[in-house]
Amino acid sequence: MNTPVRLGLYGAGLVALFAAAFGIASAVAPDDVATRWAESTASGHADGHGPDSDSDVTGLALVDGGYLLDTVTAPREPDTPGDLTFRILDVHGSPVTDYDVEHEKELHLIVVRSDGTHFRHLHPARDDTGTWTVPVEWAAAGTYRVYTDFTPAGATRTTLSRTVEVAGPVTPEAPAPTSVSTVDGYTVTLGGHLSTDTTGTLDFTVTHDGEPVTTLEPYLGAFGHLVALREGDLAYLHSHPHGGDVAVGGTSGPTVSFAVQAPTPGRYLLYLDFQVDGQVHTAAFAVDATDGADEHPHP
Repeated sequence: MNTPVRLGLYGAGLVALFAAAFGIASAVAPDDVATRWAESTASGHADGHGPDSDSDVTGLALVDGGYLLDTVTAPREPDTPGDLTFRILDVHGSPVTDYDVEHEKELHLIVVRSDGTHFRHLHPARDDTGTWTVPVEWAAAGTYRVYTDFTPAGATRTTLSRTVEVAGPVTPEAPAPTSVSTVDGYTVTLGGHLSTDTTGTLDFTVTHDGEPVTTLEPYLGAFGHLVALREGDLAYLHSHPHGGDVAVGGTSGPTVSFAVQAPTPGRYLLYLDFQVDGQVHTAAFAVDATDGADEHPHP
């Protein structure tokens, strides 16, 4: 068995909003958004601390660090194949076409419904005009949060987001605390706890038919990737591994470990991506973070 890989997680999240979805499946900025964005940048807010962003959290704004997530288009209804498209614009309103590669990709796209269900980690393709495109088909109606996680060439890593409305009746699913997730025949058990006053360790152990899985494969340069979504504010974090990339062709398991400190008490939705036999699987959990390091929120 190989040594588990430690990945870094510094708090984050997504709120579970339980409103019915109406309208079309595209998030379009008001006409004055780009103007206000340019004005705030020109007045010294290019660092993302202006009126159109929040300096204390990640993934809440469509404007940050001098970059704007332009109009997002997508299918209007469930069970309708189509493309999700968008552009990232710089402070001059020009599409960004030069990115640094982070974990084997120029951009990571996270899509999740506002109640924490229907999570997807996607990697769209970019054309020469700076337009990103990925096929999507919504499984259910609702309000979806679309996160773009990227690093413009020579700049700071940035996360921008918008919402997308998919028309139809919505039955929200409130996440209940759980430390065991079953996906595609694999069982993933979460050990450890979340606390706000100290960095702890979350251990994800993968088994199949009761046997430990020791053939976890590198996925995007790591043996696992963790996204944390916090109820309450729609903030987000896509965690990245500590210790650099893993060897091509290497395997690990059955446990992948993450260093974690929650920014606030409350419920967190966790999504672990892992790969076996060339197939990526996503295990989902809901855990409660506490104020004290000695309290264990898992049931």
